[in-house]
Amino acid sequence: MKLTTMCSPETIKMARGRAAQARGLRAEMLVAARLEAQGWAILAQRMLTEAGEIDLIASRAGLLAFVEIKLRDDLAAAAYALGSRQRARLLLAAEIWLGNNPGHGEVGIRFDVVLVDKAGQMRRIVDAFRGGDTWSGR
Repeated sequence: MKLTTMCSPETIKMARGRAAQARGLRAEMLVAARLEAQGWAILAQRMLTEAGEIDLIASRAGLLAFVEIKLRDDLAAAAYALGSRQRARLLLAAEIWLGNNPGHGEVGIRFDVVLVDKAGQMRRIVDAFRGGDTWSGR
């Protein structure tokens, strides 16, 4: 006799959300490990500010990087996942973090995006955007 369990749509949605969150956390841990192997110090992970979350904040030789990680099935899909509203939110979150943590980024500050596919392949876009960029993507 085969038993089946009926789940409500809300339960299924919550389970999918938890699975996506776990995959995202794994991708963030992989990216943090790669950055550390390249000599970066991870200052914060999943840093929550009033403006939103910053995936990683890293520093190396006085350079401060705010790192956004995009996990999708393939790298091309990940590349299109960062829209203009999210960039604006990241810029504001970085300003808040810098205001609360003076003395960082004496050499410079940049925003990097790391694309991760479902196989764990990564591509880092260094200095991916800046405040005042008018790129009109999503």
